[in-house]
Amino acid sequence: MVPSVPVSVDLVVLTVRCHALCALVWRRDIPPFLRRWSLPGGFVQLDEDLPAAAHRILAERAGLPGAPVHLEQLQTYGYPDRDPRQRVVSVAYLGLAPDLPASEKAHMSWQPAGDLTVMAFDHRRIMLDGIERARAKLEYTSLGAAFCPPEFTVADLRRVYEIVWDRPLDPRNFHRKVTKAEGFLVETGETTTRDGGRPAKLYRRGPAELLHPPMLRSLKV
Repeated sequence: MVPSVPVSVDLVVLTVRCHALCALVWRRDIPPFLRRWSLPGGFVQLDEDLPAAAHRILAERAGLPGAPVHLEQLQTYGYPDRDPRQRVVSVAYLGLAPDLPASEKAHMSWQPAGDLTVMAFDHRRIMLDGIERARAKLEYTSLGAAFCPPEFTVADLRRVYEIVWDRPLDPRNFHRKVTKAEGFLVETGETTTRDGGRPAKLYRRGPAELLHPPMLRSLKV
């Protein structure tokens, strides 16, 4: 007899809000883990593939239909005791986006990731894996700009790196590295004074997917 094991999709959706790295979570209103924070998730339907399930859950469960979220598969979690009700295999997806609006769903909210020390199931472990993936991807890909609006300054981008990496960066070194990285940033020809002081150039995300050279956390930026 072939065993039947349900498959779910759980979403680690991260954004930068109020100068903090925040995750989209919901307060459980049913057992198990009543009143604990949980990642948005749901079971995969028989007629859909995993990416379709992730986008459906982002719209229906997370309450962010049509949101400009970069989604990628994170990891699969299948150890037997992760759900006390039954054996469930979860495929986690990581979502990255600029400052998103509040969710349309009740009990769902953005919470600073550092405050989520106790969560339902194994969701804290999944969230921490997602944060580490995001931190690593900022080193060698252009996804740092996925946390920014369509047009942004180098200072805006630096604040994203500082918040996600959780450490201060030297402004001059950072400016030199990101503007020298081939295809990372494209000048719009416009400037802004929204931060005060001298006008700052506005950029948009360039065509590059990989950074040359990479922005390694181990090096002083």
